[in-house]
Amino acid sequence: MKLKLFLLFLLSYSFSFSQTQGVAFPTVGKGVATPFVTDYHALGINTSALGWRPRYAGKKFTTGTSEFAFGVSSPSLNSQKLQNLTSTLYNAAQHKNPNEVDYKRQLQSAGDYAESGVAINFDYNWLGFAYYGERFGGIAFNIRENYSWYSKMNSQTTDLLFRGKLSSVFDSLTVVYGSDTSRIANNANISEDSLGHVVSGSLNVPIRISELTKGTQIQMVWNRSYNVGYGRKLFGKDSVFEVYGGVGARLITSMAMFNMTSDDDGLRMYSAITPTFDIDYGNVSGSNSVPKKSKGMAPVMGTGYGIDLSASIILFNKVRIAAAVNNIGSVTYKRNVYKVKDTLFASFNLGGVNSDNITQTVNQLVRDNGLLTLEGEQKYTVINASDFRFGVSYEPIKYIRLGFDVVAPFNKETPGSIQNPVYSFGGDIIPVKWLQLSIGYYGGGVYKNNMPLGLTFIIKDGAYEFGIASRDALSFFLKDGTSVSAALGFARVRF
Repeated sequence: MKLKLFLLFLLSYSFSFSQTQGVAFPTVGKGVATPFVTDYHALGINTSALGWRPRYAGKKFTTGTSEFAFGVSSPSLNSQKLQNLTSTLYNAAQHKNPNEVDYKRQLQSAGDYAESGVAINFDYNWLGFAYYGERFGGIAFNIRENYSWYSKMNSQTTDLLFRGKLSSVFDSLTVVYGSDTSRIANNANISEDSLGHVVSGSLNVPIRISELTKGTQIQMVWNRSYNVGYGRKLFGKDSVFEVYGGVGARLITSMAMFNMTSDDDGLRMYSAITPTFDIDYGNVSGSNSVPKKSKGMAPVMGTGYGIDLSASIILFNKVRIAAAVNNIGSVTYKRNVYKVKDTLFASFNLGGVNSDNITQTVNQLVRDNGLLTLEGEQKYTVINASDFRFGVSYEPIKYIRLGFDVVAPFNKETPGSIQNPVYSFGGDIIPVKWLQLSIGYYGGGVYKNNMPLGLTFIIKDGAYEFGIASRDALSFFLKDGTSVSAALGFARVRF
């Protein structure tokens, strides 16, 4: 059941903003995480929080499973288009055949995604555990799955990938009627009958791939990480001034990585994608290729590590100030590793992406006879998507908390990284002891103006907790919303 839930939103085995709060659903609803997270939710965010005294007295242990968060965001696409994309990804994860799109729909999709920054993120917590002791401090462990996609393609690349051999990039089209082959000029007035007989598109003057794709960036990563962290009080006087420190580490296993950038400096692309995605590379030589497995877990393509460092201050049990640097490290890929060769592009004989699923464009890029010409590599090392966080919270009374958070990337060109700093303001209120209401605001990154909202139900003085949240609840009601997201947890226990 857990695996099915995970695959439901992981986009499963077809290529088909949880980046700032992970799967910590109690913090997703207010958009602020750094000064609020506790127990294993603090891993990868603020490990010094593991040393804070628990909010619920007498509860030293926390465990949880089956928590997930997903989000689809774009500053250029409205709510309806994002919901269409989400539905397409859902169907892909369910292995349902996509609704075939016709020429007009491909044309519309190409126009929608051209120059649009699109971010897709999914997090799943397989298992989390934390312990706190007054003298010992706090320690936590969890296993987390993460899929992250970001793309921004120029109009030529988008048109070519979604319309394939029918793209307006081509000057002429080759059509076949029975045994008769001819070439016709490519224009907007070609009948659908003629389009149905097109076998390839051609350019009169070949162009370099780097020139064709200039201004395009596509990043994708699918990782499973095994995380551990420790935090404790360093010094200070209780209830007056307390300083905490934390450290975390993780073992990273990566099933897929794709990193393509085309700019003034040329074209660069490296990929290492598990064979479970069923990409036919043809006869590319020089790579440590991995045969496809019919059953079982997706083979691992690379392994690496990450280190977290954090510190926080608590003043008068009212104000919390926290800063953290997370995921310092790298992943080295040694299987199915490919890089691109910048070649001349003259013709293309593949059809376009047959659904609204933008993530299928990777298949169009790297498959046999795809847009890119590949060569194998023995290994490739990717620096982790590290970030810096700073947050402050204030608790004027026991049942109200307010805070703000800033999260900034170290290297936005790394797959899985946020593209620009994300800032947020938010808080929560507990009107009755069994209910926590959260609301906030955040922007930056690929977001415009988002209003997160969340509900957390607290049973038996914190012994059991479950809830649901969204990073932008308004998108479910407004036509011009720029994101669709949800976070859910239903198996968090304290004792």
